[in-house]
Amino acid sequence: MVIWIIGLSDAGKTTIGRLLYEHLKAAHQNTLFLDGDILRDVWGDKLGHDLAGRALNAHRISNLCKVLDGQGMHIVACVLSVFPEWQKWNRDNLSSYFEVFLDVDMAILQDRDSKGIYGAAQRGEMKDVVGIDIPFPRPPYSDLVISGDDAVQQPDIILENILNSLPPLTPN
Repeated sequence: MVIWIIGLSDAGKTTIGRLLYEHLKAAHQNTLFLDGDILRDVWGDKLGHDLAGRALNAHRISNLCKVLDGQGMHIVACVLSVFPEWQKWNRDNLSSYFEVFLDVDMAILQDRDSKGIYGAAQRGEMKDVVGIDIPFPRPPYSDLVISGDDAVQQPDIILENILNSLPPLTPN
């Protein structure tokens, strides 16, 4: 199964994804963690954050998930995921796909702003920031949407919400 965690920068994708990975890995040794930011470093070719760079990154991550899925791996993938067509591709091409959308209010994201990207974008110092100058299309078919007060709960509470919604994973 590929569990695809979507959300804007600072929505908590990586934090929640790592907790989910650690929980699943205890029972399923064939579980991997993938993070969009880390994979950008792995590719090593300095993809831009414009739509073209983001599209290439989406292509790479989805196809990597397909290869790993084909080898019986469970994947927790944390990605910004601005392309509904790639979310559809995942549904059509992966053996089992579960999409979680962390829908955190922009005001909260801007308050968190751990990387300083929202502030830099608003000051005109940075471009190609999703949610500021690149639109973020809401994922149309998420299996689980965590929004409002639920999206700003403690990470372990969000983890429980996801675990309670996941279909059973196949054993190792």
